[in-house]
Amino acid sequence: MMKPILAITMGDPSGIGPEIVVKALVSPRLWRVCRPVVFGRLPAMEAAARAVGGGIGFVPIGATLPTATRSRCPLVETGPEHDRIPPVGRVSAAGGRAAIEAITLAICLALDRRIDAIVTAPISKEAIRVAGSPFPGHTEMLAAFTGAKRHAMMLVGGPLRVSLATIHVPLAQVPSLITAAGVRDVIELTWEAVRRFGLRRPKIAVCGLNPHAGEAGMMGDEERRIIAPAVRAMAKNGIPVSGPYPADTIFFRAARGEFAAVVAMYHDQGLGPLKTLAFDTGVNLTLGLPIIRTSVDHGTAFDIAGKGIASPESLLAAVELAATMARNRAKD
Repeated sequence: MMKPILAITMGDPSGIGPEIVVKALVSPRLWRVCRPVVFGRLPAMEAAARAVGGGIGFVPIGATLPTATRSRCPLVETGPEHDRIPPVGRVSAAGGRAAIEAITLAICLALDRRIDAIVTAPISKEAIRVAGSPFPGHTEMLAAFTGAKRHAMMLVGGPLRVSLATIHVPLAQVPSLITAAGVRDVIELTWEAVRRFGLRRPKIAVCGLNPHAGEAGMMGDEERRIIAPAVRAMAKNGIPVSGPYPADTIFFRAARGEFAAVVAMYHDQGLGPLKTLAFDTGVNLTLGLPIIRTSVDHGTAFDIAGKGIASPESLLAAVELAATMARNRAKD
């Protein structure tokens, strides 16, 4: 097949998103696997190109997607035209609006199959909130706009693949949000994803919620009351899944290759180990969507925006994973 067309959204224009997009566009790694189209504000992308000195220009486009070249990349202009480009390194409603529109336009083209996948640069949760978005992040926005009935976040980095049973919620709310149905859904979505990675009979491990996975109920009963029954039910359905395991040991076992993926109960439980091993190269993959979406696994880094020092490694890894998944889907 031809190289897939990937939409690359710039993220918040005041963060490092435009800079890492420019750096990715001048990397041979990107052009080996895809045909890129950038979604973002033209002034922000041109400013980033000048700051980085990357030697890439942008061609504003409409409904027709022209062929990208290594010196001229198509760009879909997003964000209200009357909005001024906000200063680098600052949270603003204008930055949030531009980021939201980049995502929504890319979703529309992906649903119409005019692009093959979406790769997103980081957004500011605070900026999209002040811009009026009801969503706490990319994942929830993508699920709502695509009509996904169920979804989950998976992070891929180094030797680990980690899915989350809950995402961006206060830690105090996590126990009440852990349900048997929710755990079953994440296990099934994780199984569907790892099979796309071409692994042979990949095994999935599930974390407990409490220390020592509850220690037979001494440290909490969510494991035996909710998580273990969900694991047994999915194992009976033919999925090679086991657990719940103590979170302080299971990631070590997975990193050694015993498990293809781990289902964690909450955000930091799963992402702490992964980012320790693959901070610069982790990829965020949204499971359960009718489209392919990958992303960097870091934030907007307002403190270093505009300094030219942000690494594009996570974005390049996200591009490569999205291209691989798009090719595999084309074979189905």
